Amino acid sequence: MSDDCVLVTGGAGYIGSHVALALLETGRRVVVADNLVTGRRDLVPEAADFVELDIGDIERVSQLLADHPCRAVLHFAGSTIVPESVENPLKYYGNNTCASRNLLEAAMANGVREFIFSSTAAVYGNPEKLPVDESVALAPVSPYGKSKLMTENMLQDVAASSDLRFIALRYFNVAGADPAGRSGQSTPNATHLIKAACEAACGVRESVTIFGDDYDTPDGTGVRDFIHVSDLADAHVAALDHLDRGGASNVMNCGYGLGYSVKQVFDTLREVSGVDFRVETGPRRPGDIGEIYAETKRIRDVLGWVPQHDDLMKIVASAYAWETRRTQ
Repeated sequence: MSDDCVLVTGGAGYIGSHVALALLETGRRVVVADNLVTGRRDLVPEAADFVELDIGDIERVSQLLADHPCRAVLHFAGSTIVPESVENPLKYYGNNTCASRNLLEAAMANGVREFIFSSTAAVYGNPEKLPVDESVALAPVSPYGKSKLMTENMLQDVAASSDLRFIALRYFNVAGADPAGRSGQSTPNATHLIKAACEAACGVRESVTIFGDDYDTPDGTGVRDFIHVSDLADAHVAALDHLDRGGASNVMNCGYGLGYSVKQVFDTLREVSGVDFRVETGPRRPGDIGEIYAETKRIRDVLGWVPQHDDLMKIVASAYAWETRRTQ
C-alpha cells in the first residue's frame, strides 16, 4: 500500500480536476478514474495517472487498486443536476448511490481505509434556520440530495463496522476557476448559475434565466453560498491531511457562510465583464429552494481551513476569465 497514492474518482470533471491539481502540489501521487461521460480528458493533470472506467464496476475498480495501490479515495464521480434528478430519479440513485456502494466495496476489499466524499448542502432541503449547521435534521427535497445522503449513511455504517475513516464535505454552490487557468467549468449545457451567466456574457448562449423571482428573499431571487473551487480543493487536501494524522471521521459544511442572490451575481458579472448580457425570468425549478448558506465553524476548527478566495468578485472574475479563454 503506497503511503502517498490517492485515487480521485471523477477527476476529469470540474471539481475533481481542481482537487487533483491541489493534491499533486502536495507531492502526492494521484490516480484519476473517470468514465468521461461528462468529464474531459484534457482536464486531467498531466502528472496524474489516468484510467477510464465506471466507478460502479467493482471488478475494474479492484483491478485498478491492485495495479495502483492507494491508501485513500476521494470520490467526486456522480450526477449533480437537481432538476434533472427530479425528472429522472433512477439515474441519480444509480450513478450516485449504487455506484458509490460498489466503489466502497472495491475500496474496502483492496485496503483503502481513508475516504473523502463529495456530498452536498442539498441534504438539508429547506432549512428552518440560517446559517445551517451540520447538526440540523436532514430533509432533502430532491433525489439528488437523497442520493448523496444515502452515501453518507453508507459511509457512517461501514466506518462503524470497520477501520475505515471518512470525511463527507457538504458543498454549497461551487463556482470559479483555477486562478492559474489550468482548469475550470467545462461541462456542455452547464446549469451552474455563474457558469451560465459567463457564457451569456461571452455570447456562447443568448441569455441566462432567473428561475423564480418570487422567493422570500431581499430581491425575490434565490440566495446561495458561493464557494471558489480552489478553496474547495484546499478543503479536500486539509481533510486528507486530517485523516493521515489519524483524525476521526466527520461531516462538514464547505461554504463561506455568505449568501448572495442571483441578481447580485449578475450585477457582479456585469461589473467584471463590462457586458450587459440578456437576462430572462422563468418559473421556479423543481427541487430548488429559496435561500441557504453555511455555518462553517466545524470545518475551520477541525481542519484549520482558511479560505483564500471568499469574495464574490474574485469568484466571478476567475469564472469569466476561464470562459473568455475558452471562447477566444
